Amino acid sequence: MLNTSEYNLPDIELLNKKSNQFLIWIPDKVYIVLGASNHADDALNMENVLKDRIPVLKRPSGGQTVILTPNNIIIAAVFVDKKTTHPKDVFEQINKLIISTIEKTGIRNLSLMGISDIAISGKKILGSAIYRSKDALLYHAVLNLGEPSVTFERYLKHPSKEPDYRKGRSHTEFVTSLKEKGYTRSYHQLENELSLSFERTFGI
Repeated sequence: MLNTSEYNLPDIELLNKKSNQFLIWIPDKVYIVLGASNHADDALNMENVLKDRIPVLKRPSGGQTVILTPNNIIIAAVFVDKKTTHPKDVFEQINKLIISTIEKTGIRNLSLMGISDIAISGKKILGSAIYRSKDALLYHAVLNLGEPSVTFERYLKHPSKEPDYRKGRSHTEFVTSLKEKGYTRSYHQLENELSLSFERTFGI
């Protein structure tokens, strides 16, 4: 039987902050995180999840179920000022900042796709979601640095909703990674470069 826990990973603590903050981190192991409206039976290949003892969490934000692994960078930011409240603007500003940072490593053909994805040549490398509480707006995203697409195929069913640009493609056909597209630097180097970009852009 699957036990689902409340989302308790490091970026949820940002909601307790009283000022704009960001956190960029790399998971210590594999986690599956259900979106607020997702149900495990509908979203997961349950046999494989149970066999491999993958912890399953449920986050307060929308979007589809995601897998977090040590081959990902997790990017989160919370905004408490009322000027930064429209989700579309937040997605666009932050995702463009992420694209510009990645491009400095030599990776090309990045674009904004769907509601809140980043893709390379039409294949997804980042998905993001927003959670709005009474006092804050939390953006969080998963950037796939090097996780093979077969991992997503193993644990996730085809999502109940998908962006237009997916066009029914399976996980292995739809998802790629920066490593597959030629990224050769260390993961922590990109983690640091993203942190510097956030500091410069948001002054936090």
